[in-house]
Amino acid sequence: MAVRPIYLDYHATTPVDPRVVADMLPYFTERFGNPASRQHAWGWEADEAVERARGQVAALINATPGEIVFTSGASESNNLALKGLCETRRERGRHVITVATEHKSVLDSCKRLATCGYDVTVLGVGRDGLVDLDALRAAMTPNTILVSVMAANNEIGTLQPLDAIGAIAHEHGALLHTDAAQAAGKVPIDVRALHVDLLSLTAHKCYGPKGAGALFVAKAKPRVALAPQIDGGGHEHGWRSGTLNVPGIVGLGRAAEICREEMPAESARLRALRDGLLEGLRARLDGVLVNGTMDRRLPHNLHVTFDGVEGEALLMAIGDLAVSTGSACSSGSQAPSHVLQAIGAVRDGGGASIRFGLGRNTTPDEIAYAIDRVATVVASLRSSVARPR
Repeated sequence: MAVRPIYLDYHATTPVDPRVVADMLPYFTERFGNPASRQHAWGWEADEAVERARGQVAALINATPGEIVFTSGASESNNLALKGLCETRRERGRHVITVATEHKSVLDSCKRLATCGYDVTVLGVGRDGLVDLDALRAAMTPNTILVSVMAANNEIGTLQPLDAIGAIAHEHGALLHTDAAQAAGKVPIDVRALHVDLLSLTAHKCYGPKGAGALFVAKAKPRVALAPQIDGGGHEHGWRSGTLNVPGIVGLGRAAEICREEMPAESARLRALRDGLLEGLRARLDGVLVNGTMDRRLPHNLHVTFDGVEGEALLMAIGDLAVSTGSACSSGSQAPSHVLQAIGAVRDGGGASIRFGLGRNTTPDEIAYAIDRVATVVASLRSSVARPR
């Protein structure tokens, strides 16, 4: 059997933590009830598990359990937040603001809103990937009802100043939605302190199962209402109908609990490994350019461009490292990353860009191997390009 590559693509997905699996297993077999079945013990037991998970997810972001709506993942949560909010507030205004570096589930939802008569402003970002707060203020109008800015970018790891963004939105009577799929469980999030009204997250980015996610919907100051995007049954406050994925929800709750407890130590460990990776690459190679800022960045993210190297050639040559050139959700596209385009990192003559995503199972030995492997391959590729024919 072939040796599997070293996994450094934790932004794409994460393995389910064994502790999460252990909590989920009984809900596939012994405790298989439907939480909507209120007439017997199987249903009560499942409902108790769902409510326990609701509390665990709420605790991760300083929300209340009643503000958590379970979904199939962050993409569904983003769709429900943007489309559901705009439908309920359309009489107040029809202007939405978002950012060019958002996940496609936000950008495409905004495109759909534009076809339904909404005015959408897409703000650019600087080379650091950060939103210009003055540009945001200038874009606000009396008709602005929603600002959607992701907490952490899924490619370059940039952490946006949500507290300042939320304050600007609220000052103008608008609400703030944030896609926190990459940030939840990795960095502290307090929806109250950050002025966040809607927040999307998913289990599989934080060592939980695929197919389970949540949307935080504020219940006070202001109380947010949504128009459901899935009808039939009135589950989840009537905002998301469908039989609940109890094992997945249990897994999401346990994953959130573990992240909340272990985040400080894990973040420090990963930041040290990430910084060591960058230092090691720069010690061996010239022309290693960091995409995005290092000052406001996810602790486990490094996105770099290697000058003088073609991207596909580099990825093929380092096949024993599982890394990415960008978002897993757009991996089938040959077009340049819209995030790199937005920060001006796509240039004529290019260079190979790689996203390194470190995780709970990443070891110092793996980082040392990655440094040596990438440095050796990049030097070889540059040499072959420079060699006269």
